Amino acid sequence: MDTQNCFHCGLDIVKEDEIIFDFKNFCCNGCKTVYEIFSLNDMTCYYDFEKSPGATPQDIKGKYDFLDNESIVSKLLEFQENSTAIISLNIPHIHCSSCIWILENLQRLQKGISTSQVNFPEKKVRITYNPEVVSIKTIVYLLSSIGYEPYISLENYETGTNTVDRTLTYKLGVAFFCFGNIMLLSFPEYFEVEEYWLDQYKGFFRWLIFALAMPSFFYSASGYYVSAYKSIKSKMLNIDIPIALGIIVMFIRSAFDIIMDYGSGFFDSLTGLIFFMLLGKMFQIKTYSFLSFERDFKSYFPIAITKINTDLSEESVPIYEVEKGNRLVIRNQELIPVDGILISEKAEIDYSFVTGEAVAIEKKSGDKIFAGGKQIGKVIEMEVLHSVSQSYLTQLWSNDVFQKNVEQKHKTITDRISRYFTPILLLIAFASFGYWIFIDANTAFNVFTAVLIVACPCALALTAPFTFGNVLRILGKQKFYLKNALVIEQLSKVDTIVFDKTGTITTNKKSNIAYEGVPISDDTISLIKNTLRGSNHPLSRMLYDFLPDIQKIKIDSFQEVTGKGISAEINAHKILIGSAAFVDKIEDTSNQQTSVHIKIDDVYCGKYLFNNQYRDGLAELFNILKNQYQIKILSGDNDGEKLTLEQLLPKNTEFIFNQKPEQKLEFIKKLQQEGKNVMMVGDGLNDAGALAQSNVGISISENVNVFSPACDAILDAKEFKKLNYFLNLAKNSITTIKMSFGLSILYNIIGLSFAVTGNLAPLVAAIIMPLSTITIVSFVTVMSNYYAKKL
Repeated sequence: MDTQNCFHCGLDIVKEDEIIFDFKNFCCNGCKTVYEIFSLNDMTCYYDFEKSPGATPQDIKGKYDFLDNESIVSKLLEFQENSTAIISLNIPHIHCSSCIWILENLQRLQKGISTSQVNFPEKKVRITYNPEVVSIKTIVYLLSSIGYEPYISLENYETGTNTVDRTLTYKLGVAFFCFGNIMLLSFPEYFEVEEYWLDQYKGFFRWLIFALAMPSFFYSASGYYVSAYKSIKSKMLNIDIPIALGIIVMFIRSAFDIIMDYGSGFFDSLTGLIFFMLLGKMFQIKTYSFLSFERDFKSYFPIAITKINTDLSEESVPIYEVEKGNRLVIRNQELIPVDGILISEKAEIDYSFVTGEAVAIEKKSGDKIFAGGKQIGKVIEMEVLHSVSQSYLTQLWSNDVFQKNVEQKHKTITDRISRYFTPILLLIAFASFGYWIFIDANTAFNVFTAVLIVACPCALALTAPFTFGNVLRILGKQKFYLKNALVIEQLSKVDTIVFDKTGTITTNKKSNIAYEGVPISDDTISLIKNTLRGSNHPLSRMLYDFLPDIQKIKIDSFQEVTGKGISAEINAHKILIGSAAFVDKIEDTSNQQTSVHIKIDDVYCGKYLFNNQYRDGLAELFNILKNQYQIKILSGDNDGEKLTLEQLLPKNTEFIFNQKPEQKLEFIKKLQQEGKNVMMVGDGLNDAGALAQSNVGISISENVNVFSPACDAILDAKEFKKLNYFLNLAKNSITTIKMSFGLSILYNIIGLSFAVTGNLAPLVAAIIMPLSTITIVSFVTVMSNYYAKKL
């Protein structure tokens, strides 16, 4: 009699416990309840992705009562502010597309959850919710009720470490033990030693070999069987199917040989095959981990933060040098890089970077402020609670809210090949077996197994990730930090480059500044400098550094209007600093230098004139770029320096002046409508819209912590002259991918031709398969390193 399977979890149903609901069979009330929850919320398409994808919910009554304790919950949360909290939970049961779909639609099951995002490789879900509407305990119970009970270990949250899964190491150890001993016991068979005492124990040795093969076959190779089973169940054939089939066929064939006393079988080849494949798998995982470590902890954001020293002097330091107890200055529009305590009287923080909602939250002195917020308004001081989490900043930057829609050509090719690879491989294997079985049964089995083992799309699938991963690492070490690997592909397609002027092609470190206007007192200079202290605009920073040191005064109000200027109130004095129009002054057309105008208490004082210094190597860079790209200069300033720029830059450079931030964005959009692939290079402050609109947005960083999540890359200002080098490296990385694609396909064709003709032993195939992956990874690493040094 056929056994019924549970519609939800797929387990066999015991007849006495069978529950029928909505014409469907369930093994228990728990599975029926999950189905009811999904039905009531119109989410039964959960079952369309994969047959019986669920897990039976466990009884967890009272298990998570500790989540009522606020001090414990605060340790679990990544972020909490008024009506928004974020938590990442480890969900061990995540295994298929149905899991991802249901976990990314939790907001339909529970009021108060706004978004949920699954990290499939790490088996984690990141949930953003409103703590005023739903508690974390309710969310955990909801997840458990639908069969996705989270694993919560307070030790991991407190120490910041994750439990290391050593299963693969144990499997590799067992496989090596079995392989080594079976090889040793097989020596008499190899050399056909005709010693009486060896012949006497031949049968015993064979059964001992059979026993030693068992742990390797059932335990070490179990991952391949599980993966193959899930793949067949979800009707999506993966590469583990032919591998599992090859191992099983080889085991049955070898067991038959020993039981019927035909010979020693192929257990040496079988255990060797399992060992070498697991070794290759471990190599891949270690390489991925290394690349991830390099990206998160070595390629630091090349942005700085202002630290207040013990003698009250201010110093710019890289954000990864910030330590617990440091006091930091955060200016208008500056990113808060670490969790800390607000020292200043009050502050307004915009957490749109974290939550996607641009609503400023008011904080008072002593309140906790979270990393990822953006300070709005006057300058504030904060004390650091713990050092910078580089991976957390990377995660924020990679938020889906800021992602651009990009077509990945290499990924499409890989997916298409992977989809058809396994069915074609199985067809070749069975066809070869059918041909050889009439000639030589022994060869037929060898051919069948060798074909299944030697062909591997892994090398093909790993080509792009490893190439891009290595290029990300190389660029990071050279202080060009990309949001993700997609940016490399976008950089390779660029044909038009748009540069902002102030703070991008000019440097805010070198500038001759002169004052023109009525004489101003030290008190007036103090008012100007204290106002400028809160701004991050390149001209503000230059002028702030130029003015003499003064005593810091409390600012009563502060407002910075993007692209126009700053207004502030200090001790009943009203200060306006900015463009001529901002201070209601008619611009003198005879002098077109870059200038910052000052107006205090409705009285115009004068202006500071800037003789801009252009970045070292600018003319040489533009002369190289002009051969491959269209170059345009887009500036919010007047055209006073147009003559200087025309002499400095190539003749075909287009100059567009007096552009407001919204006009810059429209200019980029117009170029894209003409079919251009546009790269925008700006300072990240006035250019945020244009950076977001462009195909690739690069923010230049020069000792300031102005960071727009809309940008795709951050470039340390010192490396500006290397821009052409970075663009060429991106193009060469695509060439490397194409070359390694060719190598992978060539390897599979040669390997299969040897296997089909019976010239490849299964054990050799098992050694070659991981070697092909190692070869491809080595090739792309060597080539990307070669291009990095050659350029």
